[in-house]
Amino acid sequence: FILILIINLMIKSISSPTNPLIKNIVHLTDKSRARKDSGTFVVEGQREILLALKGGYLPKTIVFNPTIVSYNHLLDLYGNILFDTEMIEVTNLVYNKIAYREGTEGVIAIFSYIEKHIEDLVLKNINPFILVAEAPEKPGNIGALLRTADAAGVDAFIIANPNTDIFNPNIIRSSVGGVFTKQVVSGTSMEIINYLRKHKIKIFCATINDSSVSIYDQDYSGPTAFVVGTESTGLSQDWVNAADQNIIIPMHGHLDSVNVSVSAAIILFEAVRQRMLAKN
Repeated sequence: FILILIINLMIKSISSPTNPLIKNIVHLTDKSRARKDSGTFVVEGQREILLALKGGYLPKTIVFNPTIVSYNHLLDLYGNILFDTEMIEVTNLVYNKIAYREGTEGVIAIFSYIEKHIEDLVLKNINPFILVAEAPEKPGNIGALLRTADAAGVDAFIIANPNTDIFNPNIIRSSVGGVFTKQVVSGTSMEIINYLRKHKIKIFCATINDSSVSIYDQDYSGPTAFVVGTESTGLSQDWVNAADQNIIIPMHGHLDSVNVSVSAAIILFEAVRQRMLAKN
């Protein structure tokens, strides 16, 4: 009884969609500048929040709709961290205002973050396996690349010359929380090239030019970074010049390219295959 009483005292309630916190959640969802200025971002969904917690991100506030999900269920999912987090229950009206996606699971959290740059990257694997994306623009593509990077087991996902912040809600949603499962850092192309060279990591750039060879003709069993560009403009000359080897996926149809996340998947899993064979 005492525990239930304490929990009830901990949980605040909001019933007005014009409440400042609710307005702030909407602002954080819509505006990259708001996320950057405050050092906070919004995560929606039970699984995504759990992955953020496992990734070491700290929640400031958790908002939930008790008609969709109970506090006890959240306690089972997230454990004692809820006792150190501001917990707020909201009405259907309020929740519908802040819910970003359909089929929501009744819970939204505000997390703190520190933007990570290339010099913050920690390579624990003595044989690094890295995916670099130069200037990706579409959140859906970034999310798909993150899912691909997670599936292939890369050590880090690096964004060169970013055009959007990694905590864009569309990226979190399309990555299904994959943004939290790997180290994600950013930097300029030259900063990243210098980092890879310093750590003796071979650079393989996915690009079509006279020096490009088939992805199946290269050895990826050692320290390796694959670099992909945008579908519209490809990779910049900085990367093409910096590559230890430019590579292409052999095409057997009438088209000369596939979606960037599909390209990354094909290349990464060729590397996975080679690395597994090298271990055996």
